[in-house]
Amino acid sequence: MNQYTLNQGLYLYPTPAGAYATVSTKEADRARQFLRNLLLQRQTPELTGEILAQLMKLDEDAKCLELLYHCQKLGWIQGLAEPLTYPDGAVEDIVPGFLGPLSEKGKVLLADQQGFYLATQGFPHEVAEELSALSAEIATVHERRSGLLLNNMGLGSHAWSVVDSFGNSQVGFWPLFIGNNRFVVAVSGIPHFNQPEFVSLVWALTIRYAA
Repeated sequence: MNQYTLNQGLYLYPTPAGAYATVSTKEADRARQFLRNLLLQRQTPELTGEILAQLMKLDEDAKCLELLYHCQKLGWIQGLAEPLTYPDGAVEDIVPGFLGPLSEKGKVLLADQQGFYLATQGFPHEVAEELSALSAEIATVHERRSGLLLNNMGLGSHAWSVVDSFGNSQVGFWPLFIGNNRFVVAVSGIPHFNQPEFVSLVWALTIRYAA
């Protein structure tokens, strides 16, 4: 049996891959639930056995360390040398600053499940309104055909995209499941979700809508 030890003096924070894995599906396995609990914290917690047990809802140190190692192997968790604190301000004020880096073209919007956009960068108002409405319609179609996509074709992704003749995304619609809410990030061009701003976006939405 492998023996794991904790590095001292680190603070737990999801990687962009971990943040995406957590909110891109409604699935609630132990690893995703651990990251969701982590994203509910207003400050990155210190990496200790006691804090791990609280976040993972486990009462055995060995199981906590195994789950942490599993998340680390997946590239879903990182240890920071200094703690981060959730930014002050209303979510409506801080979210727009996280959107721009998520697209190669700097055109991104965040829409709610009713088809209204909450924040946008790069898209004119009229375009943002239409894309947000389209994102809600796509979500409805996806729910109707999810049996075909998942059960028959093995496609577990909820994201949809308009592609060019080479298969490159021109505009993509990427759902974020936060608590009982479904948001959509619409991105012009190739998405850059491997940015720290994506983790900040997911953190902000989790604190506001899932706490």
